[in-house]
Amino acid sequence: MSDLVQSPAWKALAAHQAGIKKRSLRELFCEDSKRFDKLSVQLDGLLLDYSKNLLTEETLELLLKLVRQSKLDDWTAKMFGGEKINSSEHRAALHMALRAPRGASMLVDGVDIVPEVHQVLDRVRHFSEAVRNGVLRGYTGKPFKDVVSIGIGGSALGSLMVTEALKPYGNLKLNAHFISNVDAANLTETLKRLDPESTLFIISSKTFTTLETLTNARSARDWLVANLGSDGAIEKHFVAVSANLVEAKKFGISREYTFELWDWVGGRYSFWSAMGLSIVLYVGMDNFERMLAGAHAMDNHFRETPLERNMPVILGMIGIWYANFFGATTYAVLPYDDYLKYFPTYLQQLEMESNGKCVDRNGQLVDYATGMVLFGEAGTNGQHSFYQLIHQGTQMVPADFIVSVDSHNAMGEHHAILVANCFAQAEALMLGKTMEEARAELVAQGLDDGELELMLPHKVLPGNRPSNTLLFDQMDPYSMGMLVALYEHKVFVQSVVWNVNPFDQWGVELGKQLANKLLPEIQEGRHVVVHDSSTNGLINHFIERSV
Repeated sequence: MSDLVQSPAWKALAAHQAGIKKRSLRELFCEDSKRFDKLSVQLDGLLLDYSKNLLTEETLELLLKLVRQSKLDDWTAKMFGGEKINSSEHRAALHMALRAPRGASMLVDGVDIVPEVHQVLDRVRHFSEAVRNGVLRGYTGKPFKDVVSIGIGGSALGSLMVTEALKPYGNLKLNAHFISNVDAANLTETLKRLDPESTLFIISSKTFTTLETLTNARSARDWLVANLGSDGAIEKHFVAVSANLVEAKKFGISREYTFELWDWVGGRYSFWSAMGLSIVLYVGMDNFERMLAGAHAMDNHFRETPLERNMPVILGMIGIWYANFFGATTYAVLPYDDYLKYFPTYLQQLEMESNGKCVDRNGQLVDYATGMVLFGEAGTNGQHSFYQLIHQGTQMVPADFIVSVDSHNAMGEHHAILVANCFAQAEALMLGKTMEEARAELVAQGLDDGELELMLPHKVLPGNRPSNTLLFDQMDPYSMGMLVALYEHKVFVQSVVWNVNPFDQWGVELGKQLANKLLPEIQEGRHVVVHDSSTNGLINHFIERSV
């Protein structure tokens, strides 16, 4: 058994869980009228209510003992200090520097990187304002009306998610589009709607070698040149965000239109940098900087706030409580905000790519769960889809509800209905419906005894389903920054306890390597026998059937 599973803090939690699992949330709320006050915390217009969880103050004390045993403070100091805690890639993980204010200092290899960050941000401001104001134009002199961001994974998801989330702050003169899938349909259907004379492309690739991104980028370049009739159009219509300036230049993008990224920025943490250029073009640099300020506020909260009131620590440890001591394998993120519809998708990468590991930092196989499968959908759509399983299914699915006090769209009673549904779902998951309550309801409906007994089991909801609720004053750029940084640090907390490296993703690489081997076989159309029988059969069938 691992040191973690054999540790005193872990064993104490395991013993404690045996008693807690017999309790009900109904009982816990009845026993303590101040439970909400004790189990909620606020920061800058954000309220985290974690009172609807299967835990007590004693549970929290034990969870925090596990945090302290894991030396979270030491690991946090290493991360913010620029140490190379991404050990498998020998890199720092200092995305917090991307939102550090001007004049702050953060070091990597003895070099203060904050001035470099702001130099690039200043270039981003200058470029974005020139585009937004119509000063910077396309090859034929037309102002840009459409911005197409081409990337994948961390070079795409964050910008897509934030651009949609901050749509109320968007520039009505600029349309934002995102191309990530190498399926030609993604690019083709987008280009159909665009005028090449007024389209700006952003190639977002840290390495500038990613197959999907470069394939889409080359096809977009071909489309532009074919329509505008000159290779000279490339320099006017293509921008790059990359750490590989040499390859960007080979592609045909001028240094003036290339924005630098650093190796200490992980892809899924990169939209705070110039990788968020599409966000800046859409919402403006002032709003982007407000988002950075919100993230920086959460960074400070994480570093400075005692563990008992620390939002990322609380969320992270609640997740560990369910994953490791209740055996939960999935959890739901449920934003009651249509602008946040891509937030669960973004978190899928952040959480599962970071902590979906089966070996610890020392390369040893773990004997405990690391992470849960994350899914979600904007409310109220999800209520008419998968909520049934969460309410009455056979497995525990912890949930995070996210909603705002104020809507950007004051239209009749829409927002009141939305909020009522959000709060009601969290309450329903907690309370459920007892046999007695279901019986009384059916009696009131006038059912005869036979029909009542038939219906009764189906109307009972077990309840005791845990959830957190995040309530914002309004989902503005500052709140957006806080929200994302909250989940970033939550993931880091869990990685420290599980002793895994959350900043690499070697599991992603194998499929890429094998695809590179299969590609020439498929393109050349030759019969193959070198793989397993299934892969051979699929390739050969494809070749035989393809036109």
